[in-house]
Amino acid sequence: MSTRDDLVRFITLAEHAHVTDAAAELGVTQPTLSRMLARLEADLGAPLFDRAHGRLALNSSGEIYLDHARRARAELDAARAAIADLASPSQGTVRLAFLHSFGVALIPRLVSGFRRREPRVTFRLSQFAAGTVTERVLAGEADVAIVSPRPTTDAVAWSLLTRQRLALAVPAEHPLADRATVHLADAADADFITMHPEYGMRRILEERCAAAGFHPRITFETSELFTIAGLVGAGLGVALMPVDSDPLLPSGLVLIPLSGPAPTREVGIIWRPDVVPTRAVRAFRDFALADAIG
Repeated sequence: MSTRDDLVRFITLAEHAHVTDAAAELGVTQPTLSRMLARLEADLGAPLFDRAHGRLALNSSGEIYLDHARRARAELDAARAAIADLASPSQGTVRLAFLHSFGVALIPRLVSGFRRREPRVTFRLSQFAAGTVTERVLAGEADVAIVSPRPTTDAVAWSLLTRQRLALAVPAEHPLADRATVHLADAADADFITMHPEYGMRRILEERCAAAGFHPRITFETSELFTIAGLVGAGLGVALMPVDSDPLLPSGLVLIPLSGPAPTREVGIIWRPDVVPTRAVRAFRDFALADAIG
C-alpha cells in the first residue's frame, strides 16, 4: 500500500468519524481500515482519535495529523500531475474552486474558452463560500480559485479579473423601484435578505452598509443568490446583489445600480505563491488573466 493510500484512508476516516462508513466509501473491509489506524498510531506513538459508543472523534494529535495529511496528499497529487506533464504536456487537470454566483456565466466562459485552446486539459470544479474557497487553496485542495472580495490573508496571491457593478435588488412595487440609481443609505430602514456570514457578498454588504452609516437589519440568510432574488421578488425584503451581463432574474424583482462610493465588487483569481503550478494550471491562470486584460 502506498503512502498516499494511507493518507486517503486516514483523511476519510477522520471526515466520517466512523469505521463502517469510511470503509464503505473506500471500498475496503473494516478490519483493514482498523489495522491501518492501529499501525499509524503505533508508528506515531500517540492515539489520534477518542473512541466512544462506536464513534471516533479526532483528538488534538489527530487534528494536527489531519492538517498535515491533507497537505501531504495535495503535494503528492501535485507531484503526480507534474510527472504527467513531463510525459504528456498537452494534458493535465486544473482543480478550480469558485463562488456559487460565478457558476452561471463567468466560470463557463473561462473554462470553455480555455478548452478551445487546450482540449485535453480536464477540470475538477468545486463551489463554496468565499472563506472555504480560500481555505481549499491554502490546504492544497484547489490549484486556483475565483473569489470575491479579495481575501484578507497574505498567504495567497491575488490578481484582479473584473469588477462587477453592485445593485440594490428590490420588489417591483418598492418605493425605490423606479430610481435610475440608488445610494445604499436610502435603504437603511429596509429588511435585508443576504448570504450566510462566511460568504463574500455578506462581507461586502456589511462593509458597504457600514460605509453608508448603518447596520443592516437582516431577516433572511441563505447560501444562494438565486434564492435571495426569489425572496426579494416575493416582496420579503431587499438585497445587495452583483449585476451580471445576462442576469437570470425572477419576475417581480428590480435591480437598481448603486451610486456613491464603491459601487462595484472586485473579482479575482487566487493561488498559493509557494507552490509550483503544473503546466495545465499555469496555462489556465495565464489565460484567465489575459481574458481579464482583453
